[in-house]
Amino acid sequence: MESEGSSRTSPPVNVHVSPADECDGSEETQQQSLGRSDGDQDKNSIQMHTALPDGTSATLRGTPTPSSTKLCGYLNKQGGPLKAWKSRWFVYEEKSCQLFYYRMAQDINPLGKVDLFCATFSYPLQGEEGTFHVQTPERTVILKAANRDAQMYWLQQLQLKRTLYREQHAEHLSIPRPDNHKLESTPSANNCRADFLPMVKTPSGLVGEEAASLPAPGLNSPLNMSIKHPLIELQNTMHSFRNRHSQEIRQSVFHIGDPTDIQKTASSTTSTVSTPSSSQSSESPANARSEHDLATISPIRKNSKEKSKPLELKDTSRLQHEKQAEEVNAQKELVSLLHKVLEAAQLEKRTCAQFLAAEGEQEHLELLRHGERRVAELQDHLESLQQENENLRRDLNQRDANIAELQESVQLLIQKNQAKQEVILKLSEKLAVCGEDKQCTNGLRSEALKQLTIENENLKDDLKAYKTQNQYLNSEIYHLTTLWRKSSEREQSLIVKCAVLEANSCQMESRYLGILQKLQESKELNPEQREAVKKVVKDAVRADLSTAIKLNSIRDYDEYGFKIAMDYKVEDLKLLAKIQALEIRSQNLLNQEECDGPLLARCAQLLFGRPEGELTSSTELKNLLRTGLPREYRARVWRFMIQSRNKSLKERHPDRYQELCEKSRTSPHLVPRQIQLDLDRTLTSNQYFSPPSSTLIQKLERVLQAFSWQNPTIGYIQGLNRLAAIALLVLQDEEDAFWCLVVVVDYIMPHNYYTNDLVGCQADQRVLKDLMSEKLPRLTAHLEALKVDVSLITVEWFLVLFVESLPTRILFKVWDAFLYEGIKVIFRYALALFKYKEEIILKINDSVEMYQYLRIFPNTIVDGRKLTSIAFNDMNPLPMKLLQNRRATHLERLHAEIKELENLRKAYKAEHVQCKEKELDTLASEDEEEV
Repeated sequence: MESEGSSRTSPPVNVHVSPADECDGSEETQQQSLGRSDGDQDKNSIQMHTALPDGTSATLRGTPTPSSTKLCGYLNKQGGPLKAWKSRWFVYEEKSCQLFYYRMAQDINPLGKVDLFCATFSYPLQGEEGTFHVQTPERTVILKAANRDAQMYWLQQLQLKRTLYREQHAEHLSIPRPDNHKLESTPSANNCRADFLPMVKTPSGLVGEEAASLPAPGLNSPLNMSIKHPLIELQNTMHSFRNRHSQEIRQSVFHIGDPTDIQKTASSTTSTVSTPSSSQSSESPANARSEHDLATISPIRKNSKEKSKPLELKDTSRLQHEKQAEEVNAQKELVSLLHKVLEAAQLEKRTCAQFLAAEGEQEHLELLRHGERRVAELQDHLESLQQENENLRRDLNQRDANIAELQESVQLLIQKNQAKQEVILKLSEKLAVCGEDKQCTNGLRSEALKQLTIENENLKDDLKAYKTQNQYLNSEIYHLTTLWRKSSEREQSLIVKCAVLEANSCQMESRYLGILQKLQESKELNPEQREAVKKVVKDAVRADLSTAIKLNSIRDYDEYGFKIAMDYKVEDLKLLAKIQALEIRSQNLLNQEECDGPLLARCAQLLFGRPEGELTSSTELKNLLRTGLPREYRARVWRFMIQSRNKSLKERHPDRYQELCEKSRTSPHLVPRQIQLDLDRTLTSNQYFSPPSSTLIQKLERVLQAFSWQNPTIGYIQGLNRLAAIALLVLQDEEDAFWCLVVVVDYIMPHNYYTNDLVGCQADQRVLKDLMSEKLPRLTAHLEALKVDVSLITVEWFLVLFVESLPTRILFKVWDAFLYEGIKVIFRYALALFKYKEEIILKINDSVEMYQYLRIFPNTIVDGRKLTSIAFNDMNPLPMKLLQNRRATHLERLHAEIKELENLRKAYKAEHVQCKEKELDTLASEDEEEV
């Protein structure tokens, strides 16, 4: 079949390719493989020789279809001051993704070009047939094809060329392409969606190299001349004139040979096809004309006589082949039957030979028994086959009976149909009689009906046109969206690369400053060296991190308004602040892309599309909260956890917050004065609470006043302002922040935690010391040797839940898990903090320096994932029951100690009263003596 396909290919004509049309073999092959329409995929490929500038030729593989070989053809272009249509020859150039246009196909110099790299394509529905627009950032080119099919073909091919070029351009620049997205070039037959326009077949004779043989439309029209490019017009005219007289091979875009040569070549090809040797050979048309040194081949049309002969030869050969195949099959069946007979004869012969060769009676008997068994088996097999044959006969009889019944039913239906047809004929005659009677009265109605029918047809045509336009626009939007998405992904990958480079730079600078700090503390340097190191350190501290070129947008404040790096006031700690800022920036750059994507995916899978009331407690939610929630989902999950704890109270008092705010407004003298004093000292490092006129300050005041009325036993103590401020930053709504504060103080934290004597908090400090002695024995022994009491530091951690003690990105992770699991999360993170910095703490041997370091070291934590891993993995087991038992034990001891202190205080007071009475008696006796 391949030889037949090649023999039917028409002889090529001479076509020369200008530099604007040269293309690589690989690009041409890729374009052909993706650009075939449904009708062209089954055609065989031929070789195409392209003349290169150096005189060599590149062999390309393509299909005989013009669209798969070269995108070119005549289009009308609107231009000039009169906006007239001018016929132009358009050629797509692969290497630069540009559409060149000429006045004729034989011209050598283009009149202009259209850049398709950033172009979009559309067509107006109400415009002239075949009109479409190519919109580039610089201009809009209006073109018109011969008909609607050619218009859609050009639009789809330009879409495909643009997409392929962008992909090849990205590969040429070695831009990384994501693995999870593959480009879907055009909606082909396999992946075509219902809302996409299917691929249009190549319009014959209107596009491709075949169109070059047609005369140029409007060639002699004066309006078809280019007024803008007179010099190019003159060059093309002179070039054409010289080539017509010299008969040399021209370097134009497409040159069509003499028609007589084409006919001769076609006749020679036809004669070649008719011979048997030519039908079996695979010689290409280019090799048949190698003596003329052709640069390119292109198929031309054949007449009907040239097509009929190969078809007749093909049908004859096919019938002969089928007849031979039937004879071969019959001979094969005969041979198989003979083989079976021969095998049976050989088996019988072998059995007789064994019987004659047997010597004793026993062997004869054994052979006879074996034969009888064999006969019995064959008889059984014969009976089974007869039974099966009988069953098949019964089935056949039953089917014959069914067929007879069906035939009877068919006859009945035919009779009924005939009867119905007779009725219909009678009714039709009656209707015709009635129609003749009412023909005059219904004349106007028929005209109106005809008009409505015409309007209906017009509307159907408009609807069809709108559907076609919508399908094409869907395809264009799909292509543009795919290109935009891939550009965004490539840009994102470059941003990640830049972030990694910047993070490495920050790490190197941090190490450099750390070495400077060690040199500054070294005692082995002489005064000159020490002075030089001090100068370098001072210069490094003065250098502002924000003045550096930031390749990634890392701000000075995070999304909740907290300052990212600590601002130390002490001169000796400014270098430490600079080192910490560099480490934090490095971690942010390295972790933001790595962590945010998977975490958002997990949250979306668990929470997307589910209202707050449908969330349920689960192990998956617990693990997600321990990892930390993204900001997009934090407020929603916090509301769920708060409502799950105070649901019954809120249902009993739905307007509780408004009532408490009204009480605070009507009785301001009963509100604790300490609230006003602490408002300006709340979260001073947060930009949202810094200005006194901030709306969050006013909301915070109302929340704290309402809580003092809600829980008069506690009222207000220092620390509650920071808890309420964190709730406001996350939840934004002041009523939600109020209920969050109620849940934390009344439901999650132990009893007597925020009373005047802080008994609950003191008990937890003793529980923490017990846990440290068990899980961190070396550190506990070192602190006891220095007589350092960690409760002086950790009591603030427990009262305000690490607010302003931890970096905010870690602080909110702690709160996420705390609102779900309770106070044991605070114990886990407190132990994890000491474990994280254990080696550094063990190196400090001065108690004053130890207290100073313990006060600031939580804010120097950089790796939040490492801290979380220590808290929930290394600190296991830490069950809630263990904490409750130890807290109860220490509470008993504290109450006993408090009771003992009360007794001592009472005894002291009684003794003090007795002493005063004795002094008064002594003074009275002295006065009496004087008297």
